[in-house]
Amino acid sequence: MTTVLGLEPLAGRQSWEKSLGEFLQIVTAAHPDQVFVEIAGQQITYGEFMQRCRQAAAMFRSLGIGHGDRVCLFLPNVPEVLYSWFGLSLIGGIAVTINTAYRRDEMAYILNNAEASALVAHDTLADIATQAADVAPCVQHRLAVGGSPADGWQDYGQLLNGSPELTELPPVAPTDVSMLQYTSGTTGNPKGVQVTHQMYVSAGQGFALWTQATADDRFFTCLPYFHANAQYYSTMGTLASGATLIVQDRFSASRFWQQVRDARATVVNFIGMMMPVLAKNDPQPNDADNTVRLFYGSPAFSPEFLADFEQRFGTDIIVGFGMTETCYGTIEAIRGQRRPNSSGQPRRHPDPAFENTVRIVDDAGNPVSNGAPGEITIRNPATMAGYWRNETETNASLRDGWLFTGDLGWLDDDGYLYFVDRKKDVIRRRGENISSQEVEDVIKRHERVLDCAIIAVPSDLGEDEVKAYVTPRPGESVQPEEVVHWCAENLAYFKVPRYIEIRDELPRTPSLRVRKDVLRQEREDLIAGCFDREAAGIQIRR
Repeated sequence: MTTVLGLEPLAGRQSWEKSLGEFLQIVTAAHPDQVFVEIAGQQITYGEFMQRCRQAAAMFRSLGIGHGDRVCLFLPNVPEVLYSWFGLSLIGGIAVTINTAYRRDEMAYILNNAEASALVAHDTLADIATQAADVAPCVQHRLAVGGSPADGWQDYGQLLNGSPELTELPPVAPTDVSMLQYTSGTTGNPKGVQVTHQMYVSAGQGFALWTQATADDRFFTCLPYFHANAQYYSTMGTLASGATLIVQDRFSASRFWQQVRDARATVVNFIGMMMPVLAKNDPQPNDADNTVRLFYGSPAFSPEFLADFEQRFGTDIIVGFGMTETCYGTIEAIRGQRRPNSSGQPRRHPDPAFENTVRIVDDAGNPVSNGAPGEITIRNPATMAGYWRNETETNASLRDGWLFTGDLGWLDDDGYLYFVDRKKDVIRRRGENISSQEVEDVIKRHERVLDCAIIAVPSDLGEDEVKAYVTPRPGESVQPEEVVHWCAENLAYFKVPRYIEIRDELPRTPSLRVRKDVLRQEREDLIAGCFDREAAGIQIRR
């Protein structure tokens, strides 16, 4: 039977209206001796976790950090990420996770934009952290995790171990901000999404329901903690179900299944290219020899891909639509009715009083009829408080209680959502709109293709032409002509890429999304030296 902890309402509030401190006290008291997380070679029980978070709260308070103060975390997947995030939340402080691939200027931008009072950084990242902190005068305290602290840095572990548990917690409202989650910054500088306490609480309660979790489950993630997925779903879902979370530092296609088997994982979170990469691995006799009952992630896959993956690995997959700005979008139901290429229906909370609505609107913000494409908008209590100190972007995204996602999609008559593309990635070619994701999905199905990215490039005739960046599978090669003919067999003529560039790899964020902004800015002439099917004389039948 599904377990969802922390649903009891508190003093005139709704069941999800809790601070992280209130929620954490409830769930850790339920089973203090159960292992909560296995991370970086450590096993930490619920009781031990609560103790360490109280110590972290006392440590930060001793440094003069209090309600509303920001502390940046420049850390891989280690326990100190969790101690710091939740410890700050206990006193109303705000954690700010920073992408560990960032260099000095990228990191310094976030330190200064957040006006961080303190920086917690791992010893292996100390050089970049020091360089960034040196140009961020707001940073008053530098705390080093692991190794021997460099000059100017304090030992995080020593401070934590020397701090008593903070027993009397200050009042923190469910609508207070717990985290500034900076977006990947694919257009302009990264924006700080203000994630509230009740967003995290409702995410955990919902994820326990959506995955039909129990305390016997073993959740597995190899996604970084500077990514919202690991926070919203893996961590909060584990807490809300009283289960155990196994955390790996990063995704490795070659080690993945052995890691999953060693972890005895039952629920695995994925994003982006992880599933296609796993499916491209050569079949093994023991593919189905695992304990995973469910994969959850995005984006939606074709029915053929889902059927092949589920049969080969003996597991189920559900997909959903969500974003950092709201942990509630849509999701498929386990063993429920599936709609091909759909991201499911609006997510439900265990408490029916929680209302989550998804609608599609035109450019003027007016709802459109079912079946018509438009911008996906969402309204629920688990929506961001806005972008940090960015009124212009906040006003553009939050309007009349609705979150305007910047994504295009459509709804069928039963409320199933079909994602089309990011608004900025839609290609306009000779009077036709083309979804870059649709073309990418087709090319990825080619047996020798590992991944690809589609962008618009200028056309001599006005509007756009379609360019494909294609990465072959390891040890394989693929010719541009093959890609063209494959697309012509599976797509309308106007969607077939004109330009093709074969690449060994594509630029990515650490959350494995392709950096299309990098591709667009690599050079002034994006078609120079590329395969051109028109110049090659390949005709596409209409």
